[in-house]
Amino acid sequence: MKKFVLISVLLIAAWTMVNNPFSHTYVTELKTDTLAVSGNENSLMSEIEMKAKEYEVEPSDARKDPVWKVVPGYNGLKVDVKKSFSKMEKEGKFDPEKLVFKQVSPQVHLSDLPPMAIYKGHPEKPMVSFIINVAWGNEYLSGMLATLKKHNVTASFFLEGRWVKNNPGMAKMIADAGHEIGNHSFTHPNMKQLSAPKINEEIRRTNEVIEAVTGVKTKWFAPPSGYYKDEVVEIAAAQKLGTVMWSVDTIDWQKPTPDELINRVMGKVHNGAMILMHPTESTAASLDQLITQIKDKNLQIGTVTNLLSENRIVSSKKMKE
Repeated sequence: MKKFVLISVLLIAAWTMVNNPFSHTYVTELKTDTLAVSGNENSLMSEIEMKAKEYEVEPSDARKDPVWKVVPGYNGLKVDVKKSFSKMEKEGKFDPEKLVFKQVSPQVHLSDLPPMAIYKGHPEKPMVSFIINVAWGNEYLSGMLATLKKHNVTASFFLEGRWVKNNPGMAKMIADAGHEIGNHSFTHPNMKQLSAPKINEEIRRTNEVIEAVTGVKTKWFAPPSGYYKDEVVEIAAAQKLGTVMWSVDTIDWQKPTPDELINRVMGKVHNGAMILMHPTESTAASLDQLITQIKDKNLQIGTVTNLLSENRIVSSKKMKE
């Protein structure tokens, strides 16, 4: 009997709660609020999807160029809708500052094109590279390395094989400092005048001595004095080396004053510039100010490999994931 009474009381209480007008109002409001939040989320997601195209950048394919021989590709940018939504969800409104981007690779890469000398990086990439050819100038190298370290800059040093053989300690010091090492031939000849076997030998011997001394396998070849022919580029490519030239020349071998050297470079520097220099008194004295002025133009300074890569330099407003 007591069990029956208890069950009856519980059933009456449950019926009262369900049919209570206040409970009904609460449940209705709860459903309404849930639908509203869900509606806002869907609306925000749709807005991000709709506006994404305004902020996206198409990738740029590597291509042949009538003046510069070849131009490397450059990644595009695509909005990551889900990650962008996660960053905007708390505020519940569209904010272009919170868009998250992912990089999109081009369809044509440098490796898809025939071997050609490369003079500069992509014209939209705000980066330059120092190409430092070394066959002499030992007395200036330590100071230049110290300046590069001070500014946290990595450069590409192209080493003559004969110089590496005679100066293994300095070659290793450059590599140990984190700089890129390239091939600058073995005896600094005019590569344009050499036979195919001699071209092959100059490049091969230099690769061998650089790897033996520094442990580095080179990726790039810089012809001495800029002299080359198509055969040189093809033989270098057969040894898995790209051939690089320059688009800005310090002409430091003419012994300009620091101001003259800096003015010459800053008057010609551009996105993707490859800046040729050597370990000279003029360059050593100019390097600190030159780096500062290049950075003041919002240009990064990186190795040849970084400059010619398709990786996009993304501003703080276009966050890369």
